[in-house]
Amino acid sequence: MASMMQPQIILLKEGTDTSQGKAQLVSNINACTAVADVVRTTLGPRGMDKLIHDANGSVTISNDGATIMKLLDIVHPAAKILVDIAKSQDSEVGDGTTTVVLLAAEFLREAKPFIEDGVHPQNLIRSYRTACNLAIDKVKSLATSIEGKSLEEKKSLLSKCAQTTLNSKLIGGEKEFFATMVVNAVIAIGTDDRLNMIGIKKVPGGNMRDSFLVDGVAFKKTFSYAGFEQQPKKFLNPKILLLNIELELKSEKENAEIRLSDPSQYQSIVDAEWNIIYEKLDKCVQSGAKVVLSRLAIGDLATQYFADRDIFCAGRVAEEDLQRVAAASGGTVQTTVNNVIDEVLGTCEVFEEKQVGNERFNIFSGCPSGRTATIVLRGGADQFIEEAERSLHDAIMIVRRALKNSTVVAGGGAIDMEISRYLRQHARSILGKSQLFINSYAKALEIIPRQLCDNAGFDATDVLNKLRQKHAHASGEGAPYGVDINTGGIADSFANFVWEPAVVKASPHYLLGPVTSFCFLRSLC
Repeated sequence: MASMMQPQIILLKEGTDTSQGKAQLVSNINACTAVADVVRTTLGPRGMDKLIHDANGSVTISNDGATIMKLLDIVHPAAKILVDIAKSQDSEVGDGTTTVVLLAAEFLREAKPFIEDGVHPQNLIRSYRTACNLAIDKVKSLATSIEGKSLEEKKSLLSKCAQTTLNSKLIGGEKEFFATMVVNAVIAIGTDDRLNMIGIKKVPGGNMRDSFLVDGVAFKKTFSYAGFEQQPKKFLNPKILLLNIELELKSEKENAEIRLSDPSQYQSIVDAEWNIIYEKLDKCVQSGAKVVLSRLAIGDLATQYFADRDIFCAGRVAEEDLQRVAAASGGTVQTTVNNVIDEVLGTCEVFEEKQVGNERFNIFSGCPSGRTATIVLRGGADQFIEEAERSLHDAIMIVRRALKNSTVVAGGGAIDMEISRYLRQHARSILGKSQLFINSYAKALEIIPRQLCDNAGFDATDVLNKLRQKHAHASGEGAPYGVDINTGGIADSFANFVWEPAVVKASPHYLLGPVTSFCFLRSLC
């Protein structure tokens, strides 16, 4: 009787959901597939855009998987895993975010019947990991290297990769134009991994073809004081002084308390304040610099002082732009004007201030150190330019990855179909339930070409049957065949220059991500 009167021990706060087991696992799978259905229609060249309106009233139009996933207000803990996978893919590779979300959901969808039949999740996970490793090895064996090519050949190959990425974007109609721009920008920064060395500046107005690439740095004209109009707006081979100090007359009454014994001393204090600023300005002029940039304010006195001496100045320059000018020109940002020597000054072939649309831009071109580039993006509505910027970011990441890893594979679902065929063939040599699990993995890979067809309005079943037949050839000649968006049939994606960097397909976030997702779902139960 005493044991029956024991008080109830409460470990979790009231209202906590403690459901677990098979039912909860199936619920988690359903949540993930529901999220994937949101981005499903954005895949491929014929994918549609999504208009997202948030609680603050801001509107975003995009078909970028990572952007859409970030903006979705997902509360289900299991479904949030897909958001994390998309973010990882975007930061690591830059493209393939929609693909990785679709694959993760499809792997879970294929696993669902086994879970409902009582198969332990660990058995599925082991088989999926085996299939994943086989898939990655197959991608590496099918990849074509771009090493040993001349610079022009390499540019052409990288341009094809960028065009494949831009195919599905809002600016896909001008993919050749922007792909060339992206490739030149990535090659300009060389092996520098800092992507902020490629600046993208947006200027509303004009059309996409008005966009241009600056082999150097460009940024919008900063706020300027009276006297700026008299400053020169163009220099050839100027010396550039980069500062992180204020060049402005400041009253010391805000910084110090001064006690006077004689009213005549007041004038000497005022004169000292003027001498401080004039001493700084004189040292800037003595350095020989013709362009003075500062992250902090350059006041009206300094602006007029520099104008009288044919020197251009700009204050309140964004730190990122100032660092890019330093990297390109070979200069060093100074926190004092004392002992400014030639070694800390930057230079460029041409500095000029130009009108771009309704904006004035400061442009530094022909920089000796290179390692930076700027894309000035033109277009109509703000939403259009924002989406174009996201598209260029994806293309830049893809070209950077292709240049770093130097291997490409056929796109258009070709590589997915070939891996699917390979895994099915491998499964025949396996005994037991693992054969079924690997077959389900292989079937899930077909979601990519199937969704490409669905989004383009083609008969997906017919196209997939043709692809299976083509990829089944023992000679391996069908390996590069994928969906032909132009005809609604199949075509050699490699011959049609539909290429993707091999790292997109072999990335752990791409093929191991769904397996990780499955493990997390199991631990949530």
